[in-house]
Amino acid sequence: MAQAPKHLKIGVFLAGTGHHVASWRHPHAQTDGSMNLAYFQQLAQTAERGKLDMLFLADSLSISPDSHPNVLARFEPFTLLSALSAVTSKIGLAATASTTYSEPFHIARQFASLDHISNGRAAWNVVTSSIESTALNFSGEKHPEHSLRYQRAEEFVEVVKGLWDSWEDDALIREQESGVFFDPAKLHELQHRGEFFSVRGPLNVARPPQGHPVIIQAGSSEPGQHLAARTAEVIFTAQNNLPDAQAFYQSVKAKVVSYGRSPDEVSIMPGIFPVLGNTEEAAQAKFQQLQELILPSVGLKILSSYLGGFDLTPYPLDGPLPDIDIPETNSVKSRFELVLNLARREKLTIRQLYQYIAGSRGHHIFVGTPEQLADEMEEWVQQGGCDGFNLMPPLLPEGLDVFVDEVVPLLQQRGLFRTEYEGNTLREHLGLKRPANRYTNRQANGTHVSS
Repeated sequence: MAQAPKHLKIGVFLAGTGHHVASWRHPHAQTDGSMNLAYFQQLAQTAERGKLDMLFLADSLSISPDSHPNVLARFEPFTLLSALSAVTSKIGLAATASTTYSEPFHIARQFASLDHISNGRAAWNVVTSSIESTALNFSGEKHPEHSLRYQRAEEFVEVVKGLWDSWEDDALIREQESGVFFDPAKLHELQHRGEFFSVRGPLNVARPPQGHPVIIQAGSSEPGQHLAARTAEVIFTAQNNLPDAQAFYQSVKAKVVSYGRSPDEVSIMPGIFPVLGNTEEAAQAKFQQLQELILPSVGLKILSSYLGGFDLTPYPLDGPLPDIDIPETNSVKSRFELVLNLARREKLTIRQLYQYIAGSRGHHIFVGTPEQLADEMEEWVQQGGCDGFNLMPPLLPEGLDVFVDEVVPLLQQRGLFRTEYEGNTLREHLGLKRPANRYTNRQANGTHVSS
């Protein structure tokens, strides 16, 4: 008997006018998209109409004049997702929050609140913050070292999970007649004391509808992979070809198993940057139009930021990347390596490289027809390259509209994607179990628990 095709998980990474750095210059762009609530509401409703698993919002805590236009002025993710929860009912809502420049109690409280407000649709994208200047906005002078940031992140996530278990699911009785508001035996102090944090608890928000909001992680470096394998349920990653995606997939799934977890507990969803047209020629023309909108000065600055700040301005744009020892970076290590490998493997000129990076920031660029994109998405999932994708439309809302109207029906016809939501929570969409409360679980197993 033939095995049923594996269903894809699909999220959409919303970014102002679109992910292409020059998208705001396109004649079809909503130039104020990053700060336009009605625009985001339209995007969210389109994504839900397409039955996508989740909306995803990135975030950063530091900008410079060279930052991507979508980053220079944008909504804070919790505020925006809370507003979007009111105009949607099914789609997941994922926000990025830093473990380096936050406290666990704040993050636990914010995500628990979002999960209640959205009736179980919240997800936390755990990041350690890659921009070194962020320290200057938080009374610091030096960004913590890469390895230290990940050590802090592991403890941070464990504290947040513990705080989400402060209240057992049936702790809040609210009996008006008897005057009993809650069962004191079902409220627990965490009493955490670790290397980085000391947190008593309990959390002042009831246990989230999902038990724990879904944990997402986006680091692809070796420490990032270990953090993801231990803690994450979804992994976003940049993989720009199938062999590299397969190698990453196998590496991370093996690490998941080494930490005593099932590989099915973690969905790997690389970013994909789809440029779609009715024909290949039409798609290529769309892509070229966007590429030509990149100012060379902007492209060089973005490329330089991925190469540890190395100054490329003395080198000819149509010549190769210089063969030099570019210094190590305390920023995004995995992307640093990806860019170098891409330049050398494809023998790209500096102009070609900055066009690739400035457009998609190292994620997989697809240029072709909806049918060809459906073919490629099916191949990557069936060939062990991923469990699904995080869409990064180069131009919004056009890119999302075309995907929902033309690609989703093809995936549905092939039995690769849902035709209706079968559940209400993000955990249900992703096929994830609701975690048991640690205190209820221990009591059920006969272990004494004190508050």
